Amino acid sequence: MGLVAVCSRSTSRSSYAGIMVTMMLLLAYMPCEAHLSSTFYDKMCPNALHTIRTSIRTAVSSERRMAASLIRLHFHDCFVQGCDASILLDEAASTTSERNARQNLNSARGFNVIEAAKSQVESICPGMVSCADILAVAARDASVAVGDPTWTVKLGRRDSTSASLSQAETDLPRFTDGLEKIISLFDNKSLSARDMVALSGSHTIGQTQCVTFRDRIYNNASDIDAGFASTRKRRCPTNDGNGNLAPLDLVTPNSFDNTTSRI
Repeated sequence: MGLVAVCSRSTSRSSYAGIMVTMMLLLAYMPCEAHLSSTFYDKMCPNALHTIRTSIRTAVSSERRMAASLIRLHFHDCFVQGCDASILLDEAASTTSERNARQNLNSARGFNVIEAAKSQVESICPGMVSCADILAVAARDASVAVGDPTWTVKLGRRDSTSASLSQAETDLPRFTDGLEKIISLFDNKSLSARDMVALSGSHTIGQTQCVTFRDRIYNNASDIDAGFASTRKRRCPTNDGNGNLAPLDLVTPNSFDNTTSRI
């Protein structure tokens, strides 16, 4: 069952957590905050949030990396056309899937987890809960499952019936982008450099492919810690292993914390 078919429409730990919660909230509300409510499904589907939470906890328990994948999936959804689940749409005659954008191809994952959560919600409340809301709640629940404090997600998003491959290619940051380019991309979404730094804190969990950091560890000897580069080279040879994975956070790779901001 494809989602196109089921979607209808150095800081302290506490202060760091507060910043992250604030920024995830900001991201989750753009650009349709006016009509969102945390109680949106209380009457029409009172068990929706519990059902989603249970489904996401099960998925993250089976694979801790999935938490990072779901957070990234939500970010990549919100950064293109807003938080409308357009990233979930399959390729079709009338749709060029955002999954095929360079920033998503062979790296965006977690679609099956969202589909499973959607299926479970559909079994209790058919046609009631949008995929966009499920994705937003899933990102929150995945973060909590690996140590981040919880927060209230406002609900009531409507699912997009179209996707934009071209906008995904234009709007989403690339691993090759420099700092000024990334700041500019965030500014285009009315997010400041401070916002960008806060949201980048989500890289405290997850893994990255060798192809994204090979040039960095082999061609930047003057501005990279030699020990760190040596560790990375073990999993990323010069001419092979593009898809080899390495943790973004060497110290606590499976926990949502502030280790990366203190290194």
